[in-house]
Amino acid sequence: MTSVESLDPAAYGIPTEDRERILSPALVIFLDQVRANLRTLLGYVDGNADRLRPHIKTTKLPRVFVEIARAGIRHYKCATTREAEQLLTVLEAQAVAGDLLVAYGHLEPALSQLTDLATRFPRMRVSVLCEDADLVDAIPDSLGIFVDVNPGMNRTGIEMSRRDAILAVAERAEGRFRGIHHYEGHIHAGSFEERQALAIPLHDALIELVEATESAGCPVGEVVTSGTPSFRAALMHDGLDHLAPRHRVSPGTVVYSDLRTQSCEELDFVPAALVFSRVIAHPGPALVTVDAGSKAIAAEAGAPIAEALGFPHLAARTPSEEHLPFDAPTDPPPLGTPILLVPRHVCPTVNLAEEAVLVEGGRVIGIAPVSARAHDIWVGERP
Repeated sequence: MTSVESLDPAAYGIPTEDRERILSPALVIFLDQVRANLRTLLGYVDGNADRLRPHIKTTKLPRVFVEIARAGIRHYKCATTREAEQLLTVLEAQAVAGDLLVAYGHLEPALSQLTDLATRFPRMRVSVLCEDADLVDAIPDSLGIFVDVNPGMNRTGIEMSRRDAILAVAERAEGRFRGIHHYEGHIHAGSFEERQALAIPLHDALIELVEATESAGCPVGEVVTSGTPSFRAALMHDGLDHLAPRHRVSPGTVVYSDLRTQSCEELDFVPAALVFSRVIAHPGPALVTVDAGSKAIAAEAGAPIAEALGFPHLAARTPSEEHLPFDAPTDPPPLGTPILLVPRHVCPTVNLAEEAVLVEGGRVIGIAPVSARAHDIWVGERP
C-alpha cells in the first residue's frame, strides 16, 4: 500500500507554462504511473497476463486502452455498449485479437448493438451475462454466454444455492456457454486478512459449483471473479489457482488507483488519474476552497471525496457542485495555488470528464477525449 502522504509530488510535476494553460477543474492522466500500475498488476500474476480480465469501466480513454493492450493483456470486461465499441476499435487498430465480456445485464435493443459490434469486429470474441434460461434464446448466436451468479452481493445473478437454475442456463446455451461470472464486489472493507476471510468460503462454494456443473456435462471454459479489493485473495485461493488458466480476475481501479484502492494494504498501485484544481477562495481564517466540486469529483463513495497531493495538512469538507472546501489549520495556500486531487472513487470521476490532459515524462503531451464515458442512447440512424 502506498499512502497519498508518502507520494512524491515531484513525480506528478506539470511544467509551469502548462499549468498556466490548464483550465480547472481538469482530469489529468499520468501515463508513466499508468504503466507502473500495469507492471505492478502483471507482477501479481507472475507476468501471466492470461490470468487477467480487467474491467475497463474505469479507464474510459482509448489512449489508455492502448497501454493496456501493449502490456500484453488480451481479455477484458466492460459494462456499456460505448465502452465495448471504443475498446474493440482500439484492439483492432493494435492488431490484437481480444476477448471481451460485457458484464452488464443487457437486453434489447442493446443486444442488437452488441451483435453489430461482434459482426464489425470478427477477430474479437464478445460475450454477455445471462441469469435466466428463458432469456438464452433471445441472445444472438454471435455472442458467447457466461452464467452470472450471485455470491451475496445481491445486485445481479442467480443465487449460488440454485444450482439447477445455473445449470439450466449452461445447458440451454450449449456451445455458446463460456463459463461462470462471480463478482464478490460486496467484499471491499477492512484489512486484507478480513477480506480474505470473507472471500475464502465464497471461492470454496464457487469451486464446488464448477465441479457440479462439469459433472452434469457442461464444461466450464472460464471462471471470472473479483474486483480490486478481493482479486489478490482470489489469486491466492488454492482451488482457483488450480483452475488456472481458466480462472481470471477482473479488477478495475488498478490502472488508475484511487483513495479506496490506496487503503488496500496488499496493493502497491499509485494514483494515475487526478483532478487539477486551483484555490479560488479563503472563506475563513482556516479554510480554503478549490474549484472542483461534485461535478468534477465523484461524491457518492463517502468522505473525504479527495485528498490534496502535497498538502497533507488540508482536510476536505463536504463538496458542493463546483466547490470543495478544505480545513487548513496552518499555512493555507494562497489564491491561485494549483492543487492535484486524488479522488476517493476514480471510476465515476473519470466518467464526469469529457477530456483529459495527458502527462508523460513530466510534460503535457496532449489532450485526449474520454470517449468511452456515458451511455449510448439510440440504435441505428438518429431521428
